[in-house]
Order: sequence, then C-alpha cells, then structure tokens
Amino acid sequence: MKSFKSRDSSEEPPPGGGRNSEANFHGRKRSNETHASTTDPDAKLYRKGPGKEAKLCFMGHGLMENRFGLLVGTCLTPANGHAERVAALAMIEPHADRAQVITLGADKAYDAEDFVNELRSMRVTPHVAQNTSGRRSAIDGRTTRHGGYAVSQRIRKRIEEAFGWIKTVAGQQKTKFRGIDRVGWVFNFAAAAYDLVRLPKLLAAAD
Repeated sequence: MKSFKSRDSSEEPPPGGGRNSEANFHGRKRSNETHASTTDPDAKLYRKGPGKEAKLCFMGHGLMENRFGLLVGTCLTPANGHAERVAALAMIEPHADRAQVITLGADKAYDAEDFVNELRSMRVTPHVAQNTSGRRSAIDGRTTRHGGYAVSQRIRKRIEEAFGWIKTVAGQQKTKFRGIDRVGWVFNFAAAAYDLVRLPKLLAAAD
C-alpha cells in the first residue's frame, strides 16, 4: 500500500525513515482513478466485500467441472466489479459449443440480468444463486424448479477448496511477482498443480 501514490505526485513523502518510513493513510481519499502503484501499475485497489479492507490485488478466476472438482479453466484479470462475470463468460464459451445444454453454477455475485441472458444465449443453463436482498433475482422458477439446480448450488462451493489450496499451499495469497502477465502465469501454474495433486486420489478411488 505504501507504493500506492497519487498520479499527480501531490502527496508529500513522510519525513525520515527512507523507503520504509511510517505512513498514515487515514482521512485520505485514495482510488484507482487518482492513484496508482509505483511498483506494480497493473494492480488495482479492490475491496472484496462490505467491511473488508481495500488491497492492491488482481482477481484470479477458475472454472471447475462438478464431477471430480478439477479446474478446467483459469484466468487472471485486473480487479474490478465486473471482472468475475466477464471472466466467467470467457471461460465457459469454449465449452458451450456442444450439442447438449450445459449448466454453470455460481454464487450471488453473478445474479445479474445481462450475465444470465448471455449464458442462455450460449445455451448454458445459469445455475446462479439467487440474490434477493432488496432486489429481484434474474433467476426464476424456470431454473430453480429443477433438481439439478439444488445439486449445482451444493457442489459449486467446492471451488473454494481449489482457491484455498492455491492461496495457502501454492503461496498465492500474497504473490511475489509483479505485472499481470507474470502473476497470471504463476496463478495458472498453481491451478495446474492443484489438479495434478488431486489426480492420484481420484484414480485411486476409481480402482
């Protein structure tokens, strides 16, 4: 966060202490429009949810098949409020060109009318969790009345196991790399390693 500087260089550096001097950010308005990181300009200030602290980060996205819990698609994007839905459409599109209709499970953050309509136009059934907090959900009875919807809602949470492994075991909660290309490469490598770790267990269970 100390590298997150004003684009017009209007912030005065704190006196003394060299590069690691104390800095007090309280009361200062900081945003991606007015500030940028001097060490990694690709990283964006992003808050994961209400009450969470804002951090400089990227957003890693994963597409999981629901039978064995393997990651079949990953990508890394700049952090913003629309990145998750845009990435999901990009990752599911190669799998949508099939004779049969497929389903896509997702959490409440994906309950947006344009996202749901785009999935349906691709012949992908949106098994998205309904977000009814003071609003109307884009998912209606056409989807929720089927038993497969409940199954998707239960299984989709297994994606968190993959992200948990990538963050902790693969050490990607705080990356050592800079730049979207390098961070994206190591994120994809970590996702591939997760699948390789799971494969022996799946093969043993199949015997």
